[in-house]
Amino acid sequence: MLRSTLAQNGLPVYSVAWGPDSEKVLYPVGKQLIIKPLQPSSKVLQWKAHEGVILKVDWNPVNDLILSAGEDCKYKVWDSYGRALYSSTSHEYPITSVSWAPDGDLFAVGSFHTLRLCDKTGWSYALEKPNTGSIFSLTWSIDGTQVAGACGNGHVIFAHVIEQHWEWKNFEVTLTKRRAMQVRNVINDAVDLLEFRDRVIKASLKYGHLVVSTSLQCYVFSTKNWNTPLIFDLKEGTVSLILQCERHFLLVDGGSLFLYSYEGRLISSPKVPGMRTDILNAQTVSLSNDTIAMKDKTDEKLIYLFDALSGKPLGDGKPLAHKIEVVEIALDQGGPAIERKIAFVDKNRDLYISTVRRLGKEQKAVKIGSMVHTLAWSDLSNILCGIQDNRFTVWYYPNVAYVDKELLPKTISEKDGSEYTKSPQIVSFVGNRVTIRRSDGSLVHTNISPYPAIIHDYITASKWDEAVRLCRFVKEQTTWACLAAMAITNKDMSTAEIAYAAIGEIDKVQYINSIKDLPSKESRLAHIQLFSGNFQDAEAIILQAGLIYQAIQLNIDSYNWERALELAVKHKTHVDTVLAYRQKYLNDLNKKETNKRFLQYAEGVEVDWEKIRAKIELELVKERERASTGPLGPSTRSSISLQH
Repeated sequence: MLRSTLAQNGLPVYSVAWGPDSEKVLYPVGKQLIIKPLQPSSKVLQWKAHEGVILKVDWNPVNDLILSAGEDCKYKVWDSYGRALYSSTSHEYPITSVSWAPDGDLFAVGSFHTLRLCDKTGWSYALEKPNTGSIFSLTWSIDGTQVAGACGNGHVIFAHVIEQHWEWKNFEVTLTKRRAMQVRNVINDAVDLLEFRDRVIKASLKYGHLVVSTSLQCYVFSTKNWNTPLIFDLKEGTVSLILQCERHFLLVDGGSLFLYSYEGRLISSPKVPGMRTDILNAQTVSLSNDTIAMKDKTDEKLIYLFDALSGKPLGDGKPLAHKIEVVEIALDQGGPAIERKIAFVDKNRDLYISTVRRLGKEQKAVKIGSMVHTLAWSDLSNILCGIQDNRFTVWYYPNVAYVDKELLPKTISEKDGSEYTKSPQIVSFVGNRVTIRRSDGSLVHTNISPYPAIIHDYITASKWDEAVRLCRFVKEQTTWACLAAMAITNKDMSTAEIAYAAIGEIDKVQYINSIKDLPSKESRLAHIQLFSGNFQDAEAIILQAGLIYQAIQLNIDSYNWERALELAVKHKTHVDTVLAYRQKYLNDLNKKETNKRFLQYAEGVEVDWEKIRAKIELELVKERERASTGPLGPSTRSSISLQH
């Protein structure tokens, strides 16, 4: 039964493809490509795509990219907004078929006596010349290892994907046949042959382990021993993605997520209601030792965060929400779980960083870059690299955005990235080496400074003196800036003072000096939070410690008058102090009081500076006594200097 006619055109429609959300249809008319939403009121997107009649289109749900092929003898790759990402050179004959592999990493191209295998960015892996006539239609197997083609001479052609290649440190692994792999150690040229019972579907090589999934089983090899793999059976046998971290690995198998240890033990299986896990890829799901992050496909502004060991949602179960759609996500790999960060790029190509463990606070994402096309975290330390515009950028300590945002530019290293050509991709970031794949398919390796990673290791081991000595030896601003931010994060004020002095931040050195001289631990913690711009946290620490006057003075110093008065009234103390400082502030500006609350309380309160000074002195003495009876021992300087 005909439900509806989507479109009527004066020219034939040779191909049609559903959009990833099944709410749009892509079809060609002549030289034009048209994306037609099923909602009648929605806008139709149309653009000229080829110089000849378009014969075939395909739209992949995983990467959201479009393929088109035409009589102008070219095939092209587009994004879902109609922007051209790749255009092939002109072939001898019209391109009669194109088809995406299910995982969106590869696509096949068919023409007269021609079958080509291409990367998602457009460049060609392999070319075959079968004697078949034109290949009019191509379809992939569900596991993405085989492709079948309908040929002009009446035959069906079958092709298998082989010669896939994985690298990690000094190991190279190559899929030589459908059921066999070759491992080469480039240091001693040792070669191992790995044979499997069934055909290999997916593999991943990182963190000293090779994880291979076949149609029925999963094999886990250690790089120290290639002879005795750990083998366990798979439930579905249709693994579409393998992700690894230092302690465990994640399989996306048959629409479910499974987290395994390298000993083959199932750790957890996180679930999101209504989530289509079969269309996840390395850009939309990320794994670290303690966290799993996943982008929602139905609402692309949301990122779901799970505890890796239990599989349960983190915190209150609410996802991390961004204001616009998120394109790519990545979790950092180093450090303790409490400091875990997630970096993500949104549709505007802005790079944000956010904390994963919220600890009851509203999550705050901080922008640290713009026009970022690809990014990756180091496999060992929390160093982030990316390509923004034509520059290769390294954020040596992204957490600085939460500690002292003014330091952020000083912890970044940039160099010209024009050699990487248009739309490059970062393949891996292992140790100090970053591997980048250019748009023509060639690999380029670049090294970053090793010193920030060493400082990360020193700080993890609390070796502050060694870190300072290294910075003095290196004499680079980036290393000093990283050390300054790390010292503030870990509340080591002596190291922070040395590091800030080395980069010429004299005003901050003076403020750190004043923090070091505060009598109580709570006051010091509060002023460190204040240094990082976390005013509410600073006030909460002081109030929790029962230092009411210090909390009031904190708000007075920040000109947060209404909050200062609110605290004074609530705790029935120092109302006259707030009014006195407020009056002096207005007098200095030659202004009159207009705030009704201040006018109301001013009527019944007499301001006497002598009494106020005496009360403040008493509060400071109390704090000093409180600190001296605590575990920190006596202190000599007062909490807040009297200015009047």
